[in-house]
Amino acid sequence: MATQKSSTASGSDTEVDLTNKSSSLNITRLSSRAEDFDRRLAGLTAWQVLADKTLEASVADILAQVRLDGDAALLAFTNRFDRRTAGSASELEISPDQCQQALEGLPGEQREALYTAAERVKNFHQRQQQESWNYREADGTLLGQQITPLDRVGIYVPGGQASYPSSVLMNAIPAQVAGVAEIIMVSPAPDGVLNPLVLAAAAIVGVTRVFTVGGAQAVAALAYGTETIPAVDKIVGPGNAYVAAAKRQVFGQVGLDMVAGPSEILVICDGDTNPDWIAMDLFSQAEHDQQAQAILISPRADFLDQVAQSMERLLPTLERRAVIEASLRARGAFIQVENLDEAIAISNRIAPEHLELSVADAESWLPKIRHAGAVFLGRYTAEALGDYCAGPNHVLPTSTTARFSSPLGVYDFQKRTSVIMCSPQGAATLGKTASVLARGESLTAHARSAEYRIKDENKS
Repeated sequence: MATQKSSTASGSDTEVDLTNKSSSLNITRLSSRAEDFDRRLAGLTAWQVLADKTLEASVADILAQVRLDGDAALLAFTNRFDRRTAGSASELEISPDQCQQALEGLPGEQREALYTAAERVKNFHQRQQQESWNYREADGTLLGQQITPLDRVGIYVPGGQASYPSSVLMNAIPAQVAGVAEIIMVSPAPDGVLNPLVLAAAAIVGVTRVFTVGGAQAVAALAYGTETIPAVDKIVGPGNAYVAAAKRQVFGQVGLDMVAGPSEILVICDGDTNPDWIAMDLFSQAEHDQQAQAILISPRADFLDQVAQSMERLLPTLERRAVIEASLRARGAFIQVENLDEAIAISNRIAPEHLELSVADAESWLPKIRHAGAVFLGRYTAEALGDYCAGPNHVLPTSTTARFSSPLGVYDFQKRTSVIMCSPQGAATLGKTASVLARGESLTAHARSAEYRIKDENKS
């Protein structure tokens, strides 16, 4: 983790205490010209999930008990951890009628917003659909790829006092577009309370079944199945440390979307955007939790100062001020660079979950971006729009995994199956090649299996 002392705004190598400029926020400030910049940047952006042996063991025990005892263990853990008094697992299920009632009971403005967001998300993801394809070679051999949806998926939606209807939309809609037949939703309901917005979102997207269970026990139920909750083929959706650990441990039994780290935003600004806008954009991710990361990169030292001043003024107006302060103090940063090309290069090293290009002619810079979960172009494109209603999925790779991972999409709920059909002539031609390679690997049965078709073709 980077220290709280940093390079001066002018870019010199001298380290100063930034509290002289950014007051109580005390955000790390770096200069790309500093000799130790690479080391400090690496320390600032490093995120490693250290195995908590006690937590891992506890999760393993929960998984084992649910796998062995099914509903009985699921019910016991749910009553214990969520302060419930359910007498049977059937009491943990929410009916489609209850979801519909929650939708109808919402204030009109909320209901309209959910419908609008759902329609936009669906419209975007419909463009991701893949089609089966094939082609025939000259000798009649058929080769191709068949696209089929998963049969059943589970979506995990955080619950309790928090309300994440957007998670329902972002996880369920691409599955629905892909053609998944059954979507099983789980969401914890501490003290028996589940936010109606979550149920309303489930009604809008047509989730098949909804269960008020959470934590590692919910992941276990989805992975192994119980008498009440059916086993699924893939589990998607965010959760706490226990959920993340459980997902890691059941991988292989089921597929996963990803095991995400803390939320991240990186803003590159040329200095001509309203500093209040940039400050609030940084806050929008810092308010997620104390480990979230918000970074601003600019070639203008005076603009970094202006944003710091905006942050000082605006922070007291926010409900989650304490969380934001802790996040910015631990992992936030202002980075001064020589120019926008250097800013882009640093961004590609960081591979952020969310990247805002708040610069003039933002589209012209897009081809230079190689690694980012989602890119928000221009001064008017707040990252928060992507979280809720722009259309693209908000389930994105974090912790530098955007180097090799992609946002959740329709393709995550489809499988690709290779198709091969040889004509007699094709079997003879390919059989000769396969025979040579198989005997080179000392796999005689492989070779003879291919050779049989060669002989049959020659006889004909």
